[in-house]
Amino acid sequence: MLKLPGLIDPHVHVREPGGAHKEDWDTATQAALAGGVTIILAMPNTQPPIFDEATLKFSLDAAKQKARCDYGQYLGAGPNNADIAAALAPKAAGLKMYLDSTFGELRLDDMTLWTPHFQKFPKSAPLVMHSESRTMAAAILFSAIHDRPIHIAHVSLKEEILLIKAAKEKGIKVTCEVCPHHLFLTKPSPLRPSPSGRGVGGEGRTEVRPRLATQQDVDALWANLDVIDCFATDHAPHTIEEKDSENPPPGFPGLQTMLPLLLTAVDAGRLTFDAIIQKSVINPRRIFNIPEQPETWVEVDENAVYEIKAAEGFTRCGWTPFEGWKVKGKIRKVVLRGKTAFEDGKILAEAGYGRDVRE
Repeated sequence: MLKLPGLIDPHVHVREPGGAHKEDWDTATQAALAGGVTIILAMPNTQPPIFDEATLKFSLDAAKQKARCDYGQYLGAGPNNADIAAALAPKAAGLKMYLDSTFGELRLDDMTLWTPHFQKFPKSAPLVMHSESRTMAAAILFSAIHDRPIHIAHVSLKEEILLIKAAKEKGIKVTCEVCPHHLFLTKPSPLRPSPSGRGVGGEGRTEVRPRLATQQDVDALWANLDVIDCFATDHAPHTIEEKDSENPPPGFPGLQTMLPLLLTAVDAGRLTFDAIIQKSVINPRRIFNIPEQPETWVEVDENAVYEIKAAEGFTRCGWTPFEGWKVKGKIRKVVLRGKTAFEDGKILAEAGYGRDVRE
């Protein structure tokens, strides 16, 4: 058995409140434990979004009752909540700024709305950007102007990773993450067929943001793994019915498949165990100011070969873009703070066992 520390996923959409039919704190944290993840940080673009004291309390109360692994909750940056967000920073996983398209209270239509958040949110607290291509370049410029660290979510393009590399070489305080689907899938129709030759559904199931990119982009991410600080799932579950509809929402589930995919890359010689630990434990802990988890580890049968099957998943959405993929490395046991939380396909941690990383 291979023994790893519990993984940290800094980018998870729990969907509660407003979307519990496809995920909530209970099912998301079950999927996390089954995937060897013992800490998740939840995104704020729920319905309603998490952007003030009342909505933050609502989400944290739900997590306290339901979460089976440890957790944190981001606040969302809006056009009018810079003072409120700064005051709530000690209770939040960080501040998420949606610099590309989003809706409602988290919509930041122009760069003048970014400035108050860069000025007021504590420099010691994580500031996470949903930014793509040119808005990512603008975010890096803001980081340099305000001399404060930023974290770039879900890097997917060659131009993005090369710009981040150049920014780091200039001493700009920028870190970044990459998602497994941007490392293993390409456009335009990567999900049909799967490597096993089995189809997994229509074109709606390829919808994700940022979009899946070209093989050249994927190759650039692999070639610049040293620039990438974190692996993160951007776990964004939607039901099969939603994904197969005429207007499919973007997003993939990923909590339960990230570690097996990364372990398979290790077996193929594309990655090392040390890199997984660095980018899934050590760096996220440093970037997001997360305390150590005592007596916490994951046991993996590194020689087990099997196919990924949504039917064996714990996420409520009921599908995976990696259906039928053959992987090597099966999670057998997860111990969280001295207690066996997952073993041989069964969740053993009870609802409410998870702790808020900010308490």
